[in-house]
Amino acid sequence: MTDLAMPATVLTTRQIEALIPHRWPMLMVDRIVEYDVEAKRIVGIKGVSATEWWAQGHFPGLPIMPGVLQVEALAQTMAVYVAQQPGFGDRIGLFAGLDDTRFKRVVVPGDVLRLEVTMDKLGSRFGRGRGVASVDGEVACEATLSFIIPPEGVLR
Repeated sequence: MTDLAMPATVLTTRQIEALIPHRWPMLMVDRIVEYDVEAKRIVGIKGVSATEWWAQGHFPGLPIMPGVLQVEALAQTMAVYVAQQPGFGDRIGLFAGLDDTRFKRVVVPGDVLRLEVTMDKLGSRFGRGRGVASVDGEVACEATLSFIIPPEGVLR
């Protein structure tokens, strides 16, 4: 018999919502299960449900989580990491680039998406990290994600 115990929760959905501006239906991270500042690493979990807003149309009768939403889930996980770093607080990061992105496995309702991000660079206005989304140990999506934090007032 396998151990199906879920990893301990480090941050709940409510705590994630206090750190990043995303809300349903665009919040793509249910909880954070690992947060290691020294390793510059964070791991989030997204339970994929048949009631997701995209499931009826992508694709009818065969719901497959869009790859762009897998990338968004990785980006939000990265945003949670960044929001907890000194000096970032409520500053909002925006995509600056996606590199070396690959999709290797379909993600369907019932899957639990593990979202692991390791930061390569984090400055006051730019950051980059490597994200890997996996299901049951199989890589579903991987990408190098870059973001910028625009000057104050740009998003207001």
